[in-house]
Amino acid sequence: MELKDIQNLIKFVAKSGANEVKLEMEDIKITIKTGPEKTETTILQQAAPMAVPQVPVSAPVASQIEEVATGNTSEKEENSNYIEITSPIIGTFYRKPSPDKPMFVEVGDTVNPDSVVCIIEAMKLFNEIESEVSGKIVKILIEDGTPVEFGQPLFLVDPS
Repeated sequence: MELKDIQNLIKFVAKSGANEVKLEMEDIKITIKTGPEKTETTILQQAAPMAVPQVPVSAPVASQIEEVATGNTSEKEENSNYIEITSPIIGTFYRKPSPDKPMFVEVGDTVNPDSVVCIIEAMKLFNEIESEVSGKIVKILIEDGTPVEFGQPLFLVDPS
């Protein structure tokens, strides 16, 4: 992971409003803690442990990252009559309760408030995510097994 990638990750986490994020990959562990007065990052690599100094986060760069992440605006206009089911936490998105079970919901399925639509795994805890609206699933926005952020749209629901 390049230093520039780590700095962009720090800026993105600061913009998201999360207080702490831990990322573990095969050969690297990253912990990012943010608060009203500081941003602290610790990076450990198995081959050579090191710490990255504090990096100040500026709002203009974070907004540029958000613009890149949000994608095409015409697609948003098409989907404006749909309601989004968003992620309430940071974690890994799963569409089924276990590998040998069927998906919670598919495109075209009808959901009601309190219908389980997916699971998000965070820190070895599997959290069932329930729909807060009634309607028909028109689009699944995230691939199974993909990391998700707080507030990231997961499904589009047609309330009619």
